[in-house]
Amino acid sequence: MYIPRHLEEPIRAASRAYPVVMLCGQRQVGKSTLLRHIAGPERRAVTLDDLSALRLAQNDPALFFETYGTPLLIDEFQRAPQLLLEIKRRVDEKILAGLPCAGDYWLTGSQKFVMMKNASESLAGRVAVFELSGLSAAEIDERPARVFSPEVDDLRERVAAARPVTVRGVYERIFRGGMPRIVTGEVERERYYMDYVNTYLEKDVRALSQVGKLREFGDFLVYMAARTGQELNYADAAGAIGVSSPTVKEWISILEASGVIALLRPWSSSLTKRLVKSPKVYFMDTGLAAWLCRWPDAATLESGAMDGSLFETWAVTEIMKSFINAGLRSGLYYYRDSDRREIDLVIARAGKLWPIEIKKSKNPASPDRHFSVLAKFGDVQPGVVICMSDEFIPYNRRAWLFPAWAL
Repeated sequence: MYIPRHLEEPIRAASRAYPVVMLCGQRQVGKSTLLRHIAGPERRAVTLDDLSALRLAQNDPALFFETYGTPLLIDEFQRAPQLLLEIKRRVDEKILAGLPCAGDYWLTGSQKFVMMKNASESLAGRVAVFELSGLSAAEIDERPARVFSPEVDDLRERVAAARPVTVRGVYERIFRGGMPRIVTGEVERERYYMDYVNTYLEKDVRALSQVGKLREFGDFLVYMAARTGQELNYADAAGAIGVSSPTVKEWISILEASGVIALLRPWSSSLTKRLVKSPKVYFMDTGLAAWLCRWPDAATLESGAMDGSLFETWAVTEIMKSFINAGLRSGLYYYRDSDRREIDLVIARAGKLWPIEIKKSKNPASPDRHFSVLAKFGDVQPGVVICMSDEFIPYNRRAWLFPAWAL
């Protein structure tokens, strides 16, 4: 069963304007399925997991394109980056000849930074790059695409379009995650994640780095899952796993490059300080994080030690997905100062700041002490507390309670 994706229309629009459209993202989030669903009958598709196609792509890129023609969809494109120069040559020929070339090439791959680096070097100005994550709650519920906005009127519209869900229902979503084949019931969750991790270790990890310690990397994956929603401490991770801090930094880059985690930078009025301070780490699929940490079911997770961190991870990544699914940058940060005052999310846009707290409670404590610290940085707007409130309602004049089920 195909679940419509919010990224469909942005990709169609880009395909009318750019010769190349590139779709990156975590393994098995549905990149190929999405593109094949919206492709017309004239577009051929080839995967470089096919050894014959891969050999042809690597050894004779010109013959590869003579064989498959255009418009063309190439899956697992990162396995033959040498195709990029041939794509550039063919696109440039068409442009010089005044021939149409929009949407000629659709490329997918699970190694985001590798693909983007190669494409930016070879196809500058000719490629539109998108990222796909697992299914969002809005996609699962078949709600319209809507970028998360902290403006009160936008939040009110988001709530009106959503269906209320109980606390247990939210944790069922957290436990299940957003991998399409699990959501549709096509595969059994336990078996799926076991195979997923084994495939990830053998394919993406080996491809992205000369990792000689796959067992230690597997332990590191579990370690990071247990710390989703927390600040990243390289020294602590290195000590726990028994590897060096530089190795941990390399492995973090691998997890980020393959879409398993996202890093959230701290808010500061100084761009330099944002870059040097420790980021927070979020697993993009809460189901994978819960599986790695051996939570047996949603009820146990809801009352367990990770209930708050996984609730925060789910809320933050749902907001991230709303931007990703629109092909936009998010402008999301977190805040923590020397007095340990913390704000889970800060949205910075057009000189304005919106503080956002994330609490599992139905009746959270006042966020005023935390929200007020942003006043020295700029124009602070009324904040939002994402919680299990039954309705969208003001807490006071400086903050609103927003039900998590409407994310």
